[in-house]
Amino acid sequence: MDEQTQLAIEAAAWRKLVEHFQKRTDVQNIDLMNMAGFCRNCMSKWYHGAAQAQGLTMDYEQAREVIYGMPYNAFKDKFQKPATPEQLATYDAIRPDQKTE
Repeated sequence: MDEQTQLAIEAAAWRKLVEHFQKRTDVQNIDLMNMAGFCRNCMSKWYHGAAQAQGLTMDYEQAREVIYGMPYNAFKDKFQKPATPEQLATYDAIRPDQKTE
């Protein structure tokens, strides 16, 4: 497979992943972190970093809007539930170097 084809396939898979998470608003970020070790915020940071590496001017909130499909605060107000003590305990046990939001 040539590099351009590989990049196109990877980009298509990334877009599908972003679309999936935009549709699955019932899936909480804390659950994603606990099960997969990444969440929408991680994806936003990766997107932001990639944009900066390409020399584009983009702030983190703009990157979040790309990933969430809406401003982060709107998503948070509409879909995000407070983490339970059990979710936070799991998170702390597997990711002690990170803080929850």
